[in-house]
Amino acid sequence: MDEHDTTTGERDELARLVDAARNGERGAFDELVRRTYVDTYTLALRLTGHEEDARDVVQEAYLRAWKGLRRFRGDSQFSTWLYRITANTAFTQVQKRRRQRTTPLEEVAEPVDPRFEASPELMAESGAGLTVLAEAVDRLPDGLREVLVLKDVYGLSHEAISEETGISVSAAKVRLHRGRKRLRDLLYEADRGRAEHAV
Repeated sequence: MDEHDTTTGERDELARLVDAARNGERGAFDELVRRTYVDTYTLALRLTGHEEDARDVVQEAYLRAWKGLRRFRGDSQFSTWLYRITANTAFTQVQKRRRQRTTPLEEVAEPVDPRFEASPELMAESGAGLTVLAEAVDRLPDGLREVLVLKDVYGLSHEAISEETGISVSAAKVRLHRGRKRLRDLLYEADRGRAEHAV
């Protein structure tokens, strides 16, 4: 059996488990958790930057997935759907942590050049930037957002994205290019809006 057959077999098995879990079989969902836990935790840790937060995100993400499984239409792979739930949960966790955190006035850093927020890579390094980035990503069309998250957040290859989404490699590249361009436009618009509001 070649690699493609193995990947197809795994995808079919996940689909079978999803169908069983949607019919109320908790054991099938537990198996889905077992098969996807490492990837889910890795994504949560990458987005939050904190092990404790990542564990909370994973727990909440699987709880949301279990509750929302009946609404999962199967338009995308289960793993892709779970990535989005995990990413949304992580963004919520980061916002919650920022609200709870208090910083003494003398520890507040000097203002940074607002133009840095035109870079998603740099924005992801800061809590405030991550919030703005999350809002911009959420405004992307579904097809562009899915490919962008899989590539730039989770780091999947174009080939892996093709397998996950059922589109060709070339289509994945096109959507990624369009998604990145649209994201940068949205971030630029958000940056201008904040600058005008501050005047």
